[in-house]
Amino acid sequence: MAGVYGPHPFGYNRAMKSLQNLRIVLGITGGIAAYKSPDLVRRLMERGASVRVVMTTSATAFVGPLTLQAVSGQPVATNVLAMADGNAMGHIELARWADLVLVAPASADFLARLRMGRADDLLAAVCLTTTAPIALAPAMNQQMWQAPATVENCVVLRERGIHMIGPAAGAQACGEVGPGRMEEPLAIVEQVAEMFANRALAGRKVLITAGPTREPIDPVRYITNRSSGRMGYALADAARDAGAAVTLISGPVTLTPPDQVELISVETAAQMHEAVMSKVVGQDIFIGCAAVADYTPAAPAARKMKKSEVDLALTLQPTADILAAVAGSGNGLFTVGFAAETDNLALNARAKLQRKALDMIAANLVGGPDRGFDSADNELHVFWADGDRVLPLASKSRLARELVALIAERYQAARSANVGD
Repeated sequence: MAGVYGPHPFGYNRAMKSLQNLRIVLGITGGIAAYKSPDLVRRLMERGASVRVVMTTSATAFVGPLTLQAVSGQPVATNVLAMADGNAMGHIELARWADLVLVAPASADFLARLRMGRADDLLAAVCLTTTAPIALAPAMNQQMWQAPATVENCVVLRERGIHMIGPAAGAQACGEVGPGRMEEPLAIVEQVAEMFANRALAGRKVLITAGPTREPIDPVRYITNRSSGRMGYALADAARDAGAAVTLISGPVTLTPPDQVELISVETAAQMHEAVMSKVVGQDIFIGCAAVADYTPAAPAARKMKKSEVDLALTLQPTADILAAVAGSGNGLFTVGFAAETDNLALNARAKLQRKALDMIAANLVGGPDRGFDSADNELHVFWADGDRVLPLASKSRLARELVALIAERYQAARSANVGD
């Protein structure tokens, strides 16, 4: 959905960097700055993030879990044992759910425990378990912040790849003035957005297909597949955030259209083929993520077919091969395909890469309960002519950002090679 947005009643503009579909575990430690946490949750959610809150025991003395639950719309976790009843995620599941673990405020004690690798409360255990990025927004007395032990702890944590947001300087609750104030919620949100902003496709035009197609049997029945469209929509979000002008051609899905993306809705494989070929000129990159039907009924009935005791046979005919058509169009697009396989993943993916003359192909196994269709998570094995890379199991939002970064990398390499020739 393209467009320019006006002022938002809460004071930000929706044209600012989105956190759409980003899954954030917000950790809150004990400190007076915890009073800002409900506002931080609200600001993150305004940008499109899903937020789950984890509080240390001392944090609950400064702000109540019910307040955070009301703002986030999700139960608040305070300790490992409280999560042991089968109705909530354990610390491992919570760590895997997150695209980002953000601790705000992060106390001096928490920085020290995190540096030592302690797992003596739920929040520390989540940080130790997660493979997602971790960001800390420190908040403490200015002398505690400048103490040699704290300085050394922060140096070590930064070396481990942990992001530090602030702290700011100014008047503190203790009456002293100096560095150690937690950054304001809006500033934290902006820095989180910067962490996930990849501008590697600035100035490029990207055409993406997503979702299933529906091939009519009669006016009320059709042939389709289990594609939800989530991966294609996540790719549209990621490519837009990478600076690209994105056109998304989507089959029938129940997803919210991405902001600042041109959306073209289609239903059948023929309509998707027509829409793609009408938009292909002038594009730089094509990502064929849609699960396009390979066959369509040769003669759909004009009226509803009535049930009878007689066997019914459908005659199916092949649909147009959109990927091959784009790759062979002569428009010089960098063409990326997808392959959903139930077995022989690498063999089948490389065969499709060569057969359709693609630049890259992203392959995944389907049929299992935790990945592919009907799942919020996925993992990909990406192949190109002389290389490959595995993108491990993660949320489709995080996976899309990793894949877009890889596509940008290979696209630039291909352009450099062409210039060299």
